This record gives sequence, C-alpha cells and structure tokens, in this order.
Amino acid sequence: MKELQEYVLDLPLHTQTFFALVETTANLVDVSERYWQSKGLNGARIRILVEIMKDGGTILPSMLAKKIGVTKPNISLLLTPLENDGLIQRASHPKDGRKTVISITSEGQSLLLRYLPDNRHRVAEKMKVLEEKELKQLLVLLNKLRLT
Repeated sequence: MKELQEYVLDLPLHTQTFFALVETTANLVDVSERYWQSKGLNGARIRILVEIMKDGGTILPSMLAKKIGVTKPNISLLLTPLENDGLIQRASHPKDGRKTVISITSEGQSLLLRYLPDNRHRVAEKMKVLEEKELKQLLVLLNKLRLT
C-alpha cells in the first residue's frame, strides 16, 4: 500500500506536469464538445471534417486514420455516418483505382462554416487567461513535446 502511495501521491515534477496537461486538455476539449452537443453534432465527426479540410478537402482514409489516431479498419466505421449525412463522399482514387479517397462535400463545408467560428471563439475565450506571449511560449513547449 505504501509503495503504491508513492505513485499516487508523491509525484515527481514531470508526472505532475503530465497530469496537469492531461486535465487541462480534457477541460478544453469538454468546452468544445459541449458546444457541438448543444448544436446536435458530434465533436469527433467534426474533427474528421476539419482534418479533411486541412488536407485540402480530399484525403486517403489511411492518412485520415493516422491523423486522428484510429486504426484503418475503424476509419471506415467512422466515415459511414458522415457519408450517410451527405457530409463526405467516397470515390475511387484518380490515379490508383484500388484506393479510395474521401472528400468533404459542399454540405460538409457549409456545416463547418456555420459552426466552427463560434466553436473557435468559445475555446479562445477559455485561452484568454494567458497573454499572447504566454500562448506563444506554450505553443513552443507543446511543439517540442510533440516532436519527441
């Protein structure tokens, strides 16, 4: 029991920092997720649409799976509701007919244009506790962690 207490209560600085980062991230994600739910939308599906747009509006399912951290078989399950709602479409790859490409539809783009600005504003409001200099410093530190 005492040995376990060391791992639960006596946390070294790097572990304290890790858990502070996890908790803060969860709180910020919750702000965004509550917004999407209030609009009758699913934040995970919105993230997929955003990732497709980041890639220019069309992406390979395998690349999308990698970007959002799911397996290749699972990406198909995630894409089906978006396709059924007319937010994305699947088509044969123009150069390799064995592959499929995912494209965001005009309806998917309209959905993002309608709701993303307010979502981004709500998240930005939470981030306003940090000054611009602090935000830039935090971004440098997070990018440093991301690259390790």
